[in-house]
Amino acid sequence: MTEERKLETGRLAVGTRIAYGCGDTACNIVFGMISTLLTLFYTDYAGVSLLTVGTVMLVSRIFDGTSDVIMGFIVNRTHSKWGKARPWIIWMAIPYCITAVALFTIPQTGGSLQFWYIFVTYNLCTTVLYTAINVPYGTLSTMMTRSSHERDLLSVFRMAMAPVGRIIAVTFTQPVVKLFGDDQAAWVKAMALWAGIALVMLAVCFWKCEETVQIEAAQTAKVPLGQNLKALFVNQYFWSTLVMWTVTVVHGTIVGTSLPYYCKYIFGNDTWMYSVLYLAETGTLVIGAMLCPLLLRRYGKRNMSLVGAAVAVAAQAAVLLNPYSFPWLLGASIVRALGEAPLTALVFGMMGDVVEFGQWKTHIRQEALIFGGGSLGFKIGSGVTSSLLTRMLDGAGYISSTGQAVVQPQSAVDMIRNIYVWGPTIVWVVAVAALVLYKLDDKSPMIMKELAEREARGEL
Repeated sequence: MTEERKLETGRLAVGTRIAYGCGDTACNIVFGMISTLLTLFYTDYAGVSLLTVGTVMLVSRIFDGTSDVIMGFIVNRTHSKWGKARPWIIWMAIPYCITAVALFTIPQTGGSLQFWYIFVTYNLCTTVLYTAINVPYGTLSTMMTRSSHERDLLSVFRMAMAPVGRIIAVTFTQPVVKLFGDDQAAWVKAMALWAGIALVMLAVCFWKCEETVQIEAAQTAKVPLGQNLKALFVNQYFWSTLVMWTVTVVHGTIVGTSLPYYCKYIFGNDTWMYSVLYLAETGTLVIGAMLCPLLLRRYGKRNMSLVGAAVAVAAQAAVLLNPYSFPWLLGASIVRALGEAPLTALVFGMMGDVVEFGQWKTHIRQEALIFGGGSLGFKIGSGVTSSLLTRMLDGAGYISSTGQAVVQPQSAVDMIRNIYVWGPTIVWVVAVAALVLYKLDDKSPMIMKELAEREARGEL
């Protein structure tokens, strides 16, 4: 067997791929709630002002700016009987689920106490514990196999199963909240139910996914912090995939945050329309992601994602033709999801290739740091987008409440419509631009061949 073929071995069982996908299902059960319905809960059930919510989310990004990179270095220096990345999934699972429930137990006091409660629980859950799970989780895929195709399949399973977490939590939360009494206590009960499901799935991911990739040259290298960061910054494809990953989360945050307001104040329905629209989009996204392997070898990650991003732009632009029709919005959401599917499903396979490219270019292997930097873009994209949306609504005169019926000013209703219609259009145009510049698919075979030759000599 040639050295480059040795690097391409590492076929994973379907059960292992599903177990790996369970990790992102669990993360999205919790983080899906945080990035979509949490703002609605704060404003319309806890009575927190939009200015307070937006300020917390914006200030929190300062901490997120360093936590992911720090976690990347921590993972690189972790040594346990389970490996470097895998143990963090089980170590952080219970604290993460507990803090997720704590987000919804905000005291009904008002003023500074509410601000500090939201600030502490939000940062503990997202900045600290989510980071301590998600960075190792993403890194784990590069430690399970060196095969680019197998990493692509792990990415497909991950992103086909991630929307299932959002479906479980986001789609069913509002009906469950209505069932439990439609008050703050009902939200706490619903989140506790979702957190319990997430905990089981994180345990499955931990037990079934093992680290098998061992590179002696990488383990013995002692790379200073400055040299590590320089190697990351000169990796041009890291920046490309960072933009692509950020696009997917910004889109999800815009749609997830604005759609419940859209249904409530434009369609006049806060019971089932949001759930149907969200389920249609995420369900289609799952189906589209599962179909990607059928075309992957023939067309490649970049080409499939580029065509899909163009379809997403066209579908979202079509919303402008009839933004007040529920059936029209439903159809546009389904087509848009088909366009989103390739990039959403394959972006983590791209990041695995970026790890190999970085090693080839700089002689430094940076699995955890690359995925940590990507996670930074993910969370900053989500947090800044949430903060921007709340400030735009606040500036338009949106009125917060504690569950009672409120008549919003027309300026606020117009802002809700504009956010939902124009936001996704802009972010998918950015995705098209990033994919046009991404050329790594064609270079990967040559890179893997040269890496095999180097590693055979004990070099990086």
